[in-house]
Amino acid sequence: MQDKSIVSIICLCYNHEKFVLQSLLSALNQDYPFIELIIVDDFSTDNSREVIKNWIAAYPEIQFIENETNLGSTKSFNKALKLANGEYIIDLACDDILLPDCVSLQLKAFEKNRFENLGIVYGNAELINEKGDSYFYFFPVDESKKTIEKRETGDIYLSVLSGGNSICSVSSMVKKSVFDDLQGYDENLAYEDLDLWIRASRKYDFDYIDEILIKKRITTTSLGTHFHIKNDSRSRKINYSTYLIIKKAIQLNRTKQEDKAILKRIHFEMFLNFKTSNYKLLSKYILLEIKHRFRILFK
Repeated sequence: MQDKSIVSIICLCYNHEKFVLQSLLSALNQDYPFIELIIVDDFSTDNSREVIKNWIAAYPEIQFIENETNLGSTKSFNKALKLANGEYIIDLACDDILLPDCVSLQLKAFEKNRFENLGIVYGNAELINEKGDSYFYFFPVDESKKTIEKRETGDIYLSVLSGGNSICSVSSMVKKSVFDDLQGYDENLAYEDLDLWIRASRKYDFDYIDEILIKKRITTTSLGTHFHIKNDSRSRKINYSTYLIIKKAIQLNRTKQEDKAILKRIHFEMFLNFKTSNYKLLSKYILLEIKHRFRILFK
């Protein structure tokens, strides 16, 4: 085990009153002792803030940021990141639950590093509903709860570009130096993970831990459920962010193989926006594909 490396767990809360204490306790009760908790309440409209304040009264060492307006996850995380002292960072939504050995398994993966430039490790997640009942896994597993399909490791840039399930973001641990190098999350986006994985995988290696590290709660308000909703303002905002992420990724590409890989992602997003009746964004993707095909042709 790495010697006393501090792990900063940034806990983002927005209207998680029912789940926040269970989530915070899962972060605090890790079997690895050197944990720093930084909690951000993003101007919750329920009783989350009061629940957190009552809980941290017993833990004066825990930092608590109370946003005065709703800033969104990217800006809220970056505020906390500036205060983080850890060598490693975990981004935890306050309705999810870390398993007790999550941090120690992640650190072990970094310690047994077989890559030249390892920046991120991640594992599998058990998906649970609002009641906490399990119903699936992020990556399908066998009877021993081991991943059925082999995961990409090392240089996973091509996989991230083209695949929708290339990484389980909620189960990841990131070196603080990676966040510093990439200047945190892009605050112009409505969500953070795809953009970070594209930018990080361009420069850093990834490794996979074949263990369940976290319980990911799926609710009607979860971000993932809004990608596919018709005529929904949050869905349009999220899917437009994906469009911006893809445009950024095109500029990072170096080879025709990478350019062709992102075409797969463009086609998936075109179909998604057709299904959600977002025809304005669909037209943007059509123009982007035409321009990108010319880019491939003359590269």
